[in-house]
Amino acid sequence: MIRFVAAIDEKRGIADDGGIPWDLPTDRKYFVDQTKNGVILMGYATYLEFKKPMHQTPNYVTSRSNKKLKPGFELVIDIPAFLKEHEGEIINNIGGAGLFTSTLQFADELVFTLVHADFNCTKFFPPYEKDFELVSKSEPMTENGTTFHYENWKRKK
Repeated sequence: MIRFVAAIDEKRGIADDGGIPWDLPTDRKYFVDQTKNGVILMGYATYLEFKKPMHQTPNYVTSRSNKKLKPGFELVIDIPAFLKEHEGEIINNIGGAGLFTSTLQFADELVFTLVHADFNCTKFFPPYEKDFELVSKSEPMTENGTTFHYENWKRKK
């Protein structure tokens, strides 16, 4: 199963040139909890934000070139081959925008934090509503002056 785990604002923004523009400690904990099972797949720009791998599970990094990675991270050059190799496992795709866009057709589930504001992001999650259906939604919460809630979407059959 391929799960995308992301926080998005009202315009599907996920980051600006400085990274994630909101500060939601509760959401950071939620993100960690949501990615505990399975392997982690991330794009190269997202990888650069990490000092060490998440959890004790494999952390895979997509890149078009053979870059040397920090210990605990493994390079993925061929995404379709990687997905076939890990068929039957939970793959947590944590982005960024380029990886979300290039692999959305493979996603089974979307796990979102919806941030109730427009943060003028420069990086965006791709449109998803026509291929997925909302299956659960939490009550809104407010932290550091920002309101947000969680949503879970599944691919339409």
